[in-house]
Amino acid sequence: MSEEHQDSPLKTLHPLPRGLVELYGLLAVLMVLVPEWIAGGALAGLQNPETGEPLPATSAAWRRVPELLLASMSLAQLRQLAQGLRLRGYAAMGRDRLNGKLLKRLKRRR
Repeated sequence: MSEEHQDSPLKTLHPLPRGLVELYGLLAVLMVLVPEWIAGGALAGLQNPETGEPLPATSAAWRRVPELLLASMSLAQLRQLAQGLRLRGYAAMGRDRLNGKLLKRLKRRR
């Protein structure tokens, strides 16, 4: 290194005033923790008082609308449905293709 850099004194950093640090801490609590508490309270309010389930039961639309019904099913359930509807080649189909075929079949049955 050159002599100029060695001779110059190190800059001292000025710490933030204590009040400013406490203000930043308070803002962090207000902007992060308070919304978390509100969300937690809202989720606790959704609890069904009779059964104690964390969320209400699915609406009738999830059982009535074919698109929603298929979206809520696992791949194994989709294949069982395809077997019950006597859909050919369902075991070799991927989820997207199986969804499409089942959707066509369910809409045709209506």
